[in-house]
Amino acid sequence: MRFETTLQKTVEVSGVGLHHGVPVRLRMVPALAGTGIVFRRTDLNHFAIPASWKHVARVSYATSLMRQGVLVSTTEHLLSTLYSFGIDNLYLDIDNLEVPILDGSGLPFVQLLQQAGIKQLRKKRKFLQIRRPVTVEDGRKRISILPAGEFRLTCDVEFPHPLVGKQSMDLTVTPESYAAQLSPARTFGFEQELAQMRDMGLIRGASLDCAVCFTPDGVLNPGGLRFPDECVRHKALDLIGDLALLGKPLLGYVIAERAGHAMHAALVARIMSDSSLYDVVTLDDLASQLTEMLVS
Repeated sequence: MRFETTLQKTVEVSGVGLHHGVPVRLRMVPALAGTGIVFRRTDLNHFAIPASWKHVARVSYATSLMRQGVLVSTTEHLLSTLYSFGIDNLYLDIDNLEVPILDGSGLPFVQLLQQAGIKQLRKKRKFLQIRRPVTVEDGRKRISILPAGEFRLTCDVEFPHPLVGKQSMDLTVTPESYAAQLSPARTFGFEQELAQMRDMGLIRGASLDCAVCFTPDGVLNPGGLRFPDECVRHKALDLIGDLALLGKPLLGYVIAERAGHAMHAALVARIMSDSSLYDVVTLDDLASQLTEMLVS
């Protein structure tokens, strides 16, 4: 899209938070060009927290944002959907500290965007174009980004489970590919880890209605998996949600190997800490670059 976007109308949904288990209502409110994606805690006088890497607070089991001590938790599924659909400007009004988990995937948010409709604004979109490769590593975990003329990702996961094992996903991210191939994939966990997570104060709102639970040799969910490789698809969904904190649509090829929220956040911080790694461009700039290359 050449120009910035918002939604045609306000839409809302209610649910509970996955980790805190609190009831919460989310409203998506159209915003003017140049606003960006901004959470507003309506229970705290509409206190604003921009969806930006500058406000990343926690990256264990979910990505949380914090500004001046005010928290918004588990942002990745919602931001993943907005980013993949090219939504640039929006107020996200919530009345508690955690985004509703809904069915544990991005699909309910896709349906909300389809219900609202997308409105094109008059300001030209600015893209983050990667100039040089960047890599972050931690043992066997690794995430890299390479220059590319589109937003593409390859995501690998590996879990010692008969229904998971090693899985890989390669995708050029568009609204259509995201909606069909990633958005239905749900968050997941393993039965043997549940007690420890609850002891850590997590998954208080979890149920089989909002997450896949793997037993030692199968799944507890009556309907089974939505995809044979649902785990890697959901990890790719999470990855996009964390990359959304760059604040601009990305032109680059991301390769994630066994990475998680912490490594995603580290990559984003690494990119944004060095302006020589990227250019901020419009589609007109890209067209000019292509013309110059052809002429030369």
